Amino acid sequence: MVSKIKVDQIESSQSGGNIALNSAMKLKNYTTTQMNALTGMSAGDTIYNSTNGTLYVYNGSSWNAMSANTFTMDISYLVIAGGASGAGGGQANQAGGGGGAGGYRASYSTDASGGGGSTESVINITPADGNNYTVTVGAGGTAAGDASRGNSGSNSVFSSITSIGGGGGGNYWHNSLTGGSGGGGGSSNRTSGAAGTANQGYSGGNGGDNSGWGAGGGGGAGASGSNRSGNNGGAGGVGVASSITGSAVYRAGGGGAGGSSNGGSGGNGGGGNGASANSNNGSAGTANTGGGGGGRAETSGYNAVSYAGGSGVVILRYSNSFTISVGAGLTHTTTSDGSDTIATFTAGTGNVTWS
Repeated sequence: MVSKIKVDQIESSQSGGNIALNSAMKLKNYTTTQMNALTGMSAGDTIYNSTNGTLYVYNGSSWNAMSANTFTMDISYLVIAGGASGAGGGQANQAGGGGGAGGYRASYSTDASGGGGSTESVINITPADGNNYTVTVGAGGTAAGDASRGNSGSNSVFSSITSIGGGGGGNYWHNSLTGGSGGGGGSSNRTSGAAGTANQGYSGGNGGDNSGWGAGGGGGAGASGSNRSGNNGGAGGVGVASSITGSAVYRAGGGGAGGSSNGGSGGNGGGGNGASANSNNGSAGTANTGGGGGGRAETSGYNAVSYAGGSGVVILRYSNSFTISVGAGLTHTTTSDGSDTIATFTAGTGNVTWS
């Protein structure tokens, strides 16, 4: 049987005949399951539904909510796709462009998104609905074989938010690829850097013609890759800093390009360094930053294998009043910062829910 409304400490005011309430009305609390199991109700019976955070009134045949569910939560996110690998040299005296960083989308506080984009809107959900939300962490592009274009990174996803994988670097034989951030152009032939994706990342730098054997740096989330300088490869574009984990961290830097004299440096934010001719002094993009991999140059033979892009990451921040449930297939950790929980996903794909 539903209990009746209880009003504590009612004081009657003689002036004006008003009734003053000194404390809140006390309604019986029921979960949705308990509410639906009640018997003996009469039209007008009212309860507080503790599952949905709202009042329900019985109309004689069914319970009816007096408002929408009041228990909602805001989720801030940082979604970074996998970075691309740089390109292999492709031909004697040629250099490969740096890999583009993975696309970068952010909604925490005033953090910027990539490509000059502003802070995006948080995602608001109703945990009691029990809906699944997809999380996918994009892999970095694998190292490119000799004479091969860089391999693009894979997309990262949270719910309706998709960040695009970085674009592979170009070389003598192949154009660079568009992506979250674009790949750098090669040397001598097909020298143009590729475009990034609006509000996710910047373009790759340009390589050089036969007057110089340097390639272009891969684009980063925060800036375009640098053009080659003579026989020197261009630097990768810088990434963007986010404080979603509690302190500012740069991620999604572009990969440095190969050069016959010197490789370009990787962009701040996990970008790998480019390699000089016939050397192995470059590096891959850093895992879970979406950094682009370095390109590579050669002077003779065909052995200039490039460097892989760094994997992406999905970071979610929400009130610690709610609990996350993570499905199979995802690798994650949780930490706290003040009154918030931070869930960091570093690999895999699967579904998450909150309660």
